Amino acid sequence: MTGDLTIRDLSTPGDYEQCVALQRDTWGDDFRELAPPALLQIAQKVGGLAVGAFDAGGSLVGFIFGLTGVREGQLTHWSHMLAVREDARDQGLGRQLKMHQRERLRTLGVRRIQWSYDPLVARNANLNLNGLRVSVLQYVRDMYGENLLSKTDSVIGTDRLVVEWIMATPVVSPGTQGEDPALPDAAEVLVEIPWDIQALKRSDPDAAVAWRTSTRRALEHYLGRGYHIAGFSREPDASRCYYVIRGRGSGDD
Repeated sequence: MTGDLTIRDLSTPGDYEQCVALQRDTWGDDFRELAPPALLQIAQKVGGLAVGAFDAGGSLVGFIFGLTGVREGQLTHWSHMLAVREDARDQGLGRQLKMHQRERLRTLGVRRIQWSYDPLVARNANLNLNGLRVSVLQYVRDMYGENLLSKTDSVIGTDRLVVEWIMATPVVSPGTQGEDPALPDAAEVLVEIPWDIQALKRSDPDAAVAWRTSTRRALEHYLGRGYHIAGFSREPDASRCYYVIRGRGSGDD
């Protein structure tokens, strides 16, 4: 599907309304933090981006939206939203939108791009760490409050990993991921997350909460000790996936 898409700025009232509809389709009708048409339009006037991927019939298949400002003395873009329609997922469109965003912002003189994602969403972990090769800056508990976003998020709260792209850093293909299990004090540690946290939240909310608690404890512990998230490893045959966490000086660049 992605080969037949046109990626361009949102520019018409119809574009903005489709974007709002896709937000609801993605995060639920009860999603409380919708980016409304006025914000999508105004952000583009001050260096922000609101970009959509449209099929041949003009239907919005995916979008990316963010704001540009100054952080720690550098021109920085916060990539606030990325969504792909359910029937177009797992085809590389998310990465395509991110790469479009990167090139557009580079021409504006933006030095770095930052965003956050739920560390329990395996699809996003794979895109960010393996596809985009971002750096993880910090783990934030309940970044948007315990019950702020939607009923679905309120099951396990809104913990996030904040990640960063430095514009001078080339985007490369993912390297070999570690596969050997490691002890807690080893140079490399694997922290498992659910294969599909969204399905688990629906089928077994208590188990989803337990995953949040255990991964929060592990990620905060290792990131706080100077370890870094070096990659994301998936085992499709076993429906298991892991963050690959390494200590400084463990041989990882």
